[in-house]
Amino acid sequence: MTFLKQTLIFLFVLTATGLHTHAQVLDHSWKDVVLKMDDSWYGTTEAQDIAEQVLLYQKDNGGWEKNIQMQNPLSDSEKQKLQASKSDSNRCTIDNGATYLEMVYLSKVYKHTKNEIYKTGFLKGLNYLLEAQYPNGGWPQYYPLRKGYYTHITYNDGGMINVMSILQDINTGSKTLGIPVDEITLEKTQTAFNKGISCILKTQYKQNGILTGWCAQHDETTFLPAKARAYELPSLGGVDTAQIVLLLMNIEHPSDEVKRAVEAAATWLEKTKITGLKEERYMTADGEKEKRYIEDPNAEPLWARFMDLENNTPFFCDRDGIKKASIMDISRERRVGYAWYNTQPNKVLKVYPKWKASLKPTPKDSYKVTVAQDGSGDYTNIQDAINNSKSFPYDRITIFIKKGTYIEKVHVYEWNPKITLIGEDKNETIISFNDYFKSINLGRNSTFHTSTVLIEGHYTQLKNLTIQNTAGPVGQAIALSINANACLIENCTILGNQDTVYLTGENHKQWFKNCFITGTTDFIFGNATALFTDCEINSKSNSYITAASTEKHTAFGFVFKNCTLTATKEANQVYLGRPWRYYAKTVFINCNLGKHIKAEGWHNWNKKEAETSSFYAEYNNTGAGANTKNRVPWSHQLSKKEAKTYTTKNILGINAETEWLQ
Repeated sequence: MTFLKQTLIFLFVLTATGLHTHAQVLDHSWKDVVLKMDDSWYGTTEAQDIAEQVLLYQKDNGGWEKNIQMQNPLSDSEKQKLQASKSDSNRCTIDNGATYLEMVYLSKVYKHTKNEIYKTGFLKGLNYLLEAQYPNGGWPQYYPLRKGYYTHITYNDGGMINVMSILQDINTGSKTLGIPVDEITLEKTQTAFNKGISCILKTQYKQNGILTGWCAQHDETTFLPAKARAYELPSLGGVDTAQIVLLLMNIEHPSDEVKRAVEAAATWLEKTKITGLKEERYMTADGEKEKRYIEDPNAEPLWARFMDLENNTPFFCDRDGIKKASIMDISRERRVGYAWYNTQPNKVLKVYPKWKASLKPTPKDSYKVTVAQDGSGDYTNIQDAINNSKSFPYDRITIFIKKGTYIEKVHVYEWNPKITLIGEDKNETIISFNDYFKSINLGRNSTFHTSTVLIEGHYTQLKNLTIQNTAGPVGQAIALSINANACLIENCTILGNQDTVYLTGENHKQWFKNCFITGTTDFIFGNATALFTDCEINSKSNSYITAASTEKHTAFGFVFKNCTLTATKEANQVYLGRPWRYYAKTVFINCNLGKHIKAEGWHNWNKKEAETSSFYAEYNNTGAGANTKNRVPWSHQLSKKEAKTYTTKNILGINAETEWLQ
């Protein structure tokens, strides 16, 4: 055989094989290429070639456009156009599987090849999803935001649930995706997932006061069902509900709220299933595609895509936006070209009994419980432990919290007094959230809704915990808020920026012992009486430490005894305090004041009258910032006799060191 002939045969075989393999891929939709190929295929050269195209389609902001068959070969000119359009991100979306499918595909190819460019593309997509999330936890259909229904929180076609499934996979150790992330990114994905769950719980629709299912779209502000296209009216949806419930049932240690949501939705799906009806597709005499629904007692149950919000009645809609009672009352184009019924809820009802049986029973009226994220305790999150605590108990309830970062908003209610939250390790038992003024968006008083931990139960104790608001320097963002009397905060680290600790309630008294508190502006504020002993108060910027708003007839405001005032290198001009309200009272006794404390010491907040109505004083302080020579003339230096009145008993009451600690 001649060399030329051998070469021609080789090229023919190579070309034929390549065309055959390529044809196999092209026979699939992009979704099938991502989800249904044999696992080993994702390590092939062909799969990597497609991955290169996926990266080419990715926009600079990390997202992708929808309805693109990524596996189709591209010409050189098409590649050039894509490269030139990377900065145009206006059509990036999570609709129809966009961004989700591309990220899953890159992860599968990376899993086999370990090529860092695929990991980089995946992480870039992840950053896009994190950036696109609303502060309330939902995701819009398009990001950057586009006007119209695209801004709604979108469950339609699995939009938000696809995103949540990626986050869930990362949070549980990338069991499917195979792309590990660093600790900072992991914390972001955990926060995003928890906020997403919170959004899901808030959007579950109540019908006559009873939880049911979810809708395709919910308003991003009110959480109410919302309209999309003309034929997509506000309604309850079987398929949207099913996808959400399957996600919730996949949470390893579900909270009580999640359990209630699943149970209510499963009940609603059982109630709304349609039996004895079968879809039949056929060709009309004129060669047009058509479908109808016929009676069949053996048919698998169906659920309507759209159900009336008041009575669950299925309805159908044409492009005129008018509800119809029968699918035959709408045009053939809409009847055939849209999925009006779905069987996916059958999967929910099939796995629900097993999920229900797997739930660990919660303890009843226990006075000592344990919270552990790994499921080894009585609860996996702190709020569930509080919610199941006995109201107005005679004895103290102790909730022991094992090491871990608990990304949740914690609320100790007024009917939960005498609760102790005690961490296993101050540095490794962390309660964290990231709400801030603008993210709350509830008007001028949004600050007071931002707290990571909110205490309203009297005699609450917090010990060996780190409590943080991780929103960053974005304005008011409370880490710890206390509106209760006789609360003890001991050996805790409280981290934030502006407004870190809010202490409030007329006649309320609180005690901080051996704590570390850091922030930027007014990071200890409010009208309660609070004693700080042996604490480190750390300033992160040139601003004000305290902003008391003490009531006129209250004897003591904020009192710092034996505390150390420190600062980061960025802070070198810090005031001890300023009056949020006219009768503010703040005193520092036997404290070490760092060199960052301004010579003037105090600021009047541009309220001249506050100079006479407020009371700012110091006694026997040390350190570079303790020189009182240049203090503002309206501040006070206590006499030895006056200083003696600042005892724990006088400030907090005679029972502070006995009853408070019981």
